[in-house]
Amino acid sequence: MPIMTRRFVLAAASVAVTCAARGAAAQQIDLGRATGFIQATGNELVAAINASNLTAAVRRERVAQILRRAVDVDGVGRFILGRWWRAATPEQQAEYMQLFEQVLLRNLSARFGEYQGVRFSLGRTQARTEEDALVSTIVERPSTPPFGLDWRVAEIGGAPKVVDVIAEGTSLRLTTRSEYSSVITRNNGNVGALLVAMRQQIQQLTQREGA
Repeated sequence: MPIMTRRFVLAAASVAVTCAARGAAAQQIDLGRATGFIQATGNELVAAINASNLTAAVRRERVAQILRRAVDVDGVGRFILGRWWRAATPEQQAEYMQLFEQVLLRNLSARFGEYQGVRFSLGRTQARTEEDALVSTIVERPSTPPFGLDWRVAEIGGAPKVVDVIAEGTSLRLTTRSEYSSVITRNNGNVGALLVAMRQQIQQLTQREGA
């Protein structure tokens, strides 16, 4: 049974303020810096997606590279595993982080990497707390209605990073945290069961991509 909901794929991209989960203190956010970061990241994504001289597989990989730089993957992954992180062995923790990055980036790359003619525009930027900001954007694709993505940005290690993406009012980090916890709980606290489910999902995503 898939462990990611349809909203995960639609959100494409979402991730929470996870500085505490990383054991690092967040820094005060600069709204202009957060806006510029999302503008630059959006421009990079659009350029990669709309590169008509590249194959779909190469476009997906370029999108994944951009997202890998932009998203606080480690912090988000640990936040999502939550209290189960301490229940996992060091080997399970390492495998989980590897699998989580693959699941996250494959889903986000599939969401943005398969459509050409994409346009990206900025909306309002507002502070959520002293440590993070919400940058609203509109994504337009051919033959489909525009949709909004709210990118939550925090300063992580001296650089702005995406720590959550909210689509249709739904936070990726909260949805995924609930799903992962449910899988582990249904299996009597066995983190290994989640790893099995994640491996299966990666296989399904790979087949869908035709890789």
